[in-house]
Amino acid sequence: MILNPNSLSTNLLVTALVVVMVWLLPWIDRKVCTKIGVSLSDGVSSNPNADRIHHTRKFLLICMFGVYLLLIAYVAFFSRSAAEEYTVHVNLYENLASSIHIDFGILGLIHSIFTEGFRAAMSHVQITRLSNIAQVYMNICMFIPMGYLLPYIFDWFRIHPRRRTVIACLLASLAVENIQLITKLGFYDVDDLFSNVIGGYIGVLLYMSVAYVLTHNEWREELKALHIWRRSAKKKALYVFSKKIHFPRTTIYGEEGEPLLDFYASKLGMRLASVIENKDAGETDYLFQFGKNQLEIRCIEGTPIPATQDLTIACNNSEYMKKRLARQGIETSEYKADPYTGLRTFEIAGPDNVTVTIIEE
Repeated sequence: MILNPNSLSTNLLVTALVVVMVWLLPWIDRKVCTKIGVSLSDGVSSNPNADRIHHTRKFLLICMFGVYLLLIAYVAFFSRSAAEEYTVHVNLYENLASSIHIDFGILGLIHSIFTEGFRAAMSHVQITRLSNIAQVYMNICMFIPMGYLLPYIFDWFRIHPRRRTVIACLLASLAVENIQLITKLGFYDVDDLFSNVIGGYIGVLLYMSVAYVLTHNEWREELKALHIWRRSAKKKALYVFSKKIHFPRTTIYGEEGEPLLDFYASKLGMRLASVIENKDAGETDYLFQFGKNQLEIRCIEGTPIPATQDLTIACNNSEYMKKRLARQGIETSEYKADPYTGLRTFEIAGPDNVTVTIIEE
């Protein structure tokens, strides 16, 4: 079977597949996981085999993504024959512009819509070459699944779905265009590059507006609470900085000694960035660093340690973290639901009455 990107049947087929993926995939995913007791929103699952089911589910989704990539490879490379020479097209949407003729230009068309009505205005628009429009449409549709499936399948893309996914789509499109140029299976076309990125961005928006909504039952309450907070917080001091600041340091109290260094540095892998000693005050402060996060431990002679201290760490793969903690001989508690968000958490015991809570991000 040869798929002609410019044919009406191919465009209709790709459109139908995109629509089915966007609506049917998250709906089936939610129905199946709800029935077998597996949480899709990083909450606590009632099924004792939830972790294994999650691995199987992710494997099936990756296989589906692999089939999609093979389809991309077929359309971009294997359905073409090599040209005799290298071809590069850099004039953005030149062919598309030449395929649409408007009697009075775009401004005249807008004026006509308001004066003559939409239907009468459209009579001044003529399609001179439908194949060029079909090609742009096809290039957009072909990358919608990539923008949709990357955050759907992979945690890393879900953290910053728009930025990371669009960059990935751009890199993938660049790879396709360069391979086409090198192998002469097609030509390097800036139109394709822009169309692919637009398709990827549409896919991300569809994931956020459709897939997330269908797989997270609590989205209405979250959105309502967010709107209420925004209305009340707009006039507060820190509102305009809400996306620009973070809280980089947590401070707890402890006793100076080997257990402290053994737990935080040797077992958890934090870096001892600084030690400040004040012998006159009988105080030693330790600063541990892990990425952009800092943990300050103050050891003050004669000051009693609080009966309970809490340290919360967020991660996006708590199951893997559990395994790595076990390798260091650190016992972990059973999973339980965070009372504020419903996300699954577990705890480990540290020195100086510290309870470290690991929460799924």
